[in-house]
Amino acid sequence: MKSPILLGLLLSFALVFSGCISTSEDKHEKITTLRIGYQPSTHQIAEMVANDLGWWKDDLEPFGVKEVREFGFPSGPPEMQAMIAGELDIAYVGTSPPIAAISQGLDARIVAAVNINGSDLVLGSDVPYLGPESLAKMKISTFPPGSIQDIILSKWLAENGINVSNLNITAMGPGDAISAIMSGKVDAAFLPHPSPAIIEMADKGRSEVASGEMWPGHACCSLVVSGNLIRNQPDLVEQIVKIHIKATEYVNTHPAEAARIYANHTGQDLKMVRYSIKTWDGKWISDPHLQIPSTLEYIQCYRQQNHEAQMLTEEDIFDTSFYDRAE
Repeated sequence: MKSPILLGLLLSFALVFSGCISTSEDKHEKITTLRIGYQPSTHQIAEMVANDLGWWKDDLEPFGVKEVREFGFPSGPPEMQAMIAGELDIAYVGTSPPIAAISQGLDARIVAAVNINGSDLVLGSDVPYLGPESLAKMKISTFPPGSIQDIILSKWLAENGINVSNLNITAMGPGDAISAIMSGKVDAAFLPHPSPAIIEMADKGRSEVASGEMWPGHACCSLVVSGNLIRNQPDLVEQIVKIHIKATEYVNTHPAEAARIYANHTGQDLKMVRYSIKTWDGKWISDPHLQIPSTLEYIQCYRQQNHEAQMLTEEDIFDTSFYDRAE
């Protein structure tokens, strides 16, 4: 049986090669299978907690959901391409990839927050770090353009007087980026947890700058729901948000158990997961209002990189009404 992450990778590759980026029309019949996208990151433990404790299945069954299917993705951009193609109903994803996707026609909104901060700039074990300017001659890996990590790193470097276009930055998924820095093919990597913890525990690098130092309290992951569900099954969406709030509270009050659930779900080493949770600067939240200010800045950053992109508003990106009712 293929893992959820493998299924998600196969799905994203199929979408890329098929060129399928059209939005799906509303399906007025109630869905019986809920399709969830996520990434194997400690940022998104709440999704795994809800699955492991049976909350997706049990709490959504009264709303007609008979099956919940998970699809794992290496980063946000391919996950949003899957959602554009109508292959996902909800997605745990970085807050910036939906901006590009909505600009391309994705019919969806952010309905809840997932976390803030939580990424690190990691340098190879023998690579000296003397401040942002020392990155100018380095080979650096991070997530693809449009991702949270790409935007934060670019903004931080520009604020420190560094011309990003002159840098040697390569877009990679987490697995490739970890392998690249461990093998010395790149000098540095800017990645979300638990990738920095994996590199540190292998004694192949060290975290130098946390993303919260680059941009304090920045929005990271969010819960995105399709417009089809928002319009046609609002009660189901409200219940999804309630489950997410409950799972987020569980992660914050039971971090050791949440670490175990994450390790079992992803197959990653439990000791490493605990180290990641202990050392990251992230925070699990569910209130989308806390993410709005930095997300509006992400929109400005996206438009600077894509001059022909439309100017999106808060209402284009967020629907906080479900969270407000759930609270």
